[in-house]
Amino acid sequence: MESGWLKKRCIRWMEDNRGLILTVFGLPLSFIFDLVLQLRNWSYRVFLSSPAQHSQRVANIQAQVKRNMNGPIAERRPMCTSRPNWLSLSTTFFNKEECHKVPISLYDILHHDEQNLTVTVEPMVTVGDITRFLVPKGYTLAVTLEIADATLGGLAFGVGMTTYSHKVGLYQEAVVAYEVVLGDGSVVTATRDNEYSDLYHCLPWSHGSLGFLVSLTLQIIPVKPYIHMKYIPVRGQAKYCDMIRDISGANDKDKKVPDYVEATIFNKEDAVIMVGNFADAKEDSEKIKINHVTRWYKPWFYKHVESFLEKGESEELIPLREYLLRHDKAIFWVLESMIPFGNNPIFLFLLGWMLPPKPAFMKLTTTATVRAMTFTKQVFQDIILPINRLEDQINKSHELFDTYPVLVYPCRIYDHGKYTGQLRAPRPDQIVPGTNYGMFNDLGVYGVPRLVRERKPWDAVTALRKMEDFTRSVGGYHFLYADTFLTRAEFEEMFDTTAYEIVRRKYHAEGAFPHLYDKTKPEIDVVAVGKAYINPLS
Repeated sequence: MESGWLKKRCIRWMEDNRGLILTVFGLPLSFIFDLVLQLRNWSYRVFLSSPAQHSQRVANIQAQVKRNMNGPIAERRPMCTSRPNWLSLSTTFFNKEECHKVPISLYDILHHDEQNLTVTVEPMVTVGDITRFLVPKGYTLAVTLEIADATLGGLAFGVGMTTYSHKVGLYQEAVVAYEVVLGDGSVVTATRDNEYSDLYHCLPWSHGSLGFLVSLTLQIIPVKPYIHMKYIPVRGQAKYCDMIRDISGANDKDKKVPDYVEATIFNKEDAVIMVGNFADAKEDSEKIKINHVTRWYKPWFYKHVESFLEKGESEELIPLREYLLRHDKAIFWVLESMIPFGNNPIFLFLLGWMLPPKPAFMKLTTTATVRAMTFTKQVFQDIILPINRLEDQINKSHELFDTYPVLVYPCRIYDHGKYTGQLRAPRPDQIVPGTNYGMFNDLGVYGVPRLVRERKPWDAVTALRKMEDFTRSVGGYHFLYADTFLTRAEFEEMFDTTAYEIVRRKYHAEGAFPHLYDKTKPEIDVVAVGKAYINPLS
């Protein structure tokens, strides 16, 4: 009895002093951890990088696949990459020990085609790598995630969107070609209109359950050095929802839309809408407007944005790469729940250079208790929902979580006809008139629910299942990097697996790779853990 009481007291103390513990121990260790990873990556680029050897590296992967699949039946196991779970950005920990692990050591940028506006990369190239490569040349990816450690291959087989997605759609719409090693060891290149087009449309959202990605070709766009950013504070939910729909082109396909659009909602009634366009800064009058938002001593970006609720409408110029990675330092706003004083100017000046704590380090040091807390005491969800139901989304999030800020990125979801992939065609009322796409949005909910902040019981399982029910009812989709509570039947109601199952059989994935549902479901019994942690310190 006494040991249980002492354990609860220790957990409460650590919760109360999480910021101090992370500052004293976590940040320095994370910083050293990151230096080691950077040294490893630098060594690879300097001593081992060789785009000319790509074909040989792919052949080695093919050979490993064939050895596994041609071995004795009793010894065959489904395959996955050997990349450790802690290096992924997913909140889950897929049990790779039950699989045959194949190293996919593919880190090179293979080809930059300025004439056709494409770049071909191996799957382990990160967002940080590609922005360092492209931006100085005057280009960026059409869809660039804001987290530098995200890999381009992970986004290709998962999902990604950004503030440019109201113009082009999800990350998958900017993929020109996938080079994939299939379950029989053969290698194919799938494009939108070649003989493997059925595979092409099912690879997004497949999470490595159809093959091993060994390269991909991505659409790039020409850019200018800066983003001219306009901050528009808006009071009133109906007003900011209508403005987001109007600015993003959800009401009119012919409307001239800005290059970048996003909104940060700070409570049910207050939001700041951000409108960005590519710009130069040649005159002194323009240069004085430049704000280096990612410098270590600068406030977290969302705090900078929040300030305009009081200051009023304003504008500035942000260097392009800094804009693309503007949320990296505070991991959007997740860091506030870890280090509540982290945005203090003194803290930032003295220790801001160690931010953010590396997601890989945080996962590597995750204990069973911390794993349980990732969904019982916090929310990490990105949800694609129709923008014509934006008010309902925000109200539902407020009802179930009551945590702010909330992120809104408008995004096209296309109707590809018979090539549905895992996403269903938008419903008729969701289609932008005169087009083949509907305007949806990412609703990003990251933070600590109000009841948890108030140290009251919060039923994570019930809340998240209600959010999933709402998402299915309006024809939306949960990102699968986060914990889901879907049964197999509910999963197949949210996602259309018809074409996926056909492709899985046709391209030798059955028995060779885990099924998508098994690959993405949480590795723990989230229902049981959720109930156990409704009030863990009572």
